[in-house]
Amino acid sequence: MPRMESEQRVVTANGTTQAVRVAGPPDGTPVLLIHGNCSSSLFWEPLLRRLPPTLRVVAPDLRGYGDSATAPVNATRGLRDFADDIAALLDDPTLFPSASAHASVAGSTGTVSGGSGLPVVVGHSLGGGVAMQLLVDHPHLVGALLLAAPVSPYGFGGTRGLTGTPTTPDFAGTGAGTANPDFVARLAAGDRDADAPASPRAVLRATYVADPAALGTDEELLLDSLLSTATGDDNYPGTAVPSLNWPGTAPGERGVLNALAPTWFRLADELVAVVQKPPVTWVRGDADVIVSDTSLFDLAYLGSLGVVPGWPGEEFCPPQPMVGQTRAVLERYAAAGGAYREVVLPGCGHSPHLERPAEFVAELLALTGVPAV
Repeated sequence: MPRMESEQRVVTANGTTQAVRVAGPPDGTPVLLIHGNCSSSLFWEPLLRRLPPTLRVVAPDLRGYGDSATAPVNATRGLRDFADDIAALLDDPTLFPSASAHASVAGSTGTVSGGSGLPVVVGHSLGGGVAMQLLVDHPHLVGALLLAAPVSPYGFGGTRGLTGTPTTPDFAGTGAGTANPDFVARLAAGDRDADAPASPRAVLRATYVADPAALGTDEELLLDSLLSTATGDDNYPGTAVPSLNWPGTAPGERGVLNALAPTWFRLADELVAVVQKPPVTWVRGDADVIVSDTSLFDLAYLGSLGVVPGWPGEEFCPPQPMVGQTRAVLERYAAAGGAYREVVLPGCGHSPHLERPAEFVAELLALTGVPAV
């Protein structure tokens, strides 16, 4: 099978400059790939090599990542800045010519005819949240969803139970103040060392995958992707405000980690209420340490381990059941007339498309209707 190769384009949409990786014929079956936090469209390159050349693949760099403009992220809009960027991008008829025509018809009628001709939207981690937001706000653009280790529909951290009840009124312990300052400094400095536990390379090896051997010869490319993250108050991690509640920090109004905080990103009810419900496939690894019911990035869970001192205990600040919350919301989505499929990959970490590419490609092709080769 010929190997799919991508080219980079630069598109101005939604008032910002977006770098976009494009592969496959213009009339191919459309697939949109949305990367996660601290990465870029480069993170999809290993997957692209395994896809049939009949697909039309578009993979943008989100604002503040890769080669896209370092535009600010207004956290009070949740992930809408990212979703609106992508919606505007999809109005460019040179990227998805066939999908643009279908989206125009769907937008004018308010319906989507079985999702035919519309892209399968694939979102990884933060990108999964962006994909869900895209569906909520721009349902006429989405033919199907493939969520890879997505953030909970109730945001990241600071909630309890399957309905996302806040643990504190100000969602303390979430947002930009939870970022490791050593990691942020090393990210800003472009550190490529592996010695320090908080170095970007060490974090890539220890948390993005369950087994660092899965990175293989792509490790440098993936590290380049991680290091392309723009740092600062308007991007990663964002601003923080002091809190009277443990652990003393709450989300601010600017930047990426605040956009992920449940203060601003909570779309469970809106997702369930979408009238036209495309099929959803949720792929996750059972060894994920980032999006997990025992996440090493959830301060409540770290507090329960004694890593963050002063934890007030399970009664007041339990770890967020991220996986359980996502399942509960998708079950509601299905009960309301949608369809979803959960795929759990044993021994896989946070990046199923890197660690278990054959299974991931199979799930993607099943949504596109393109036969496996």
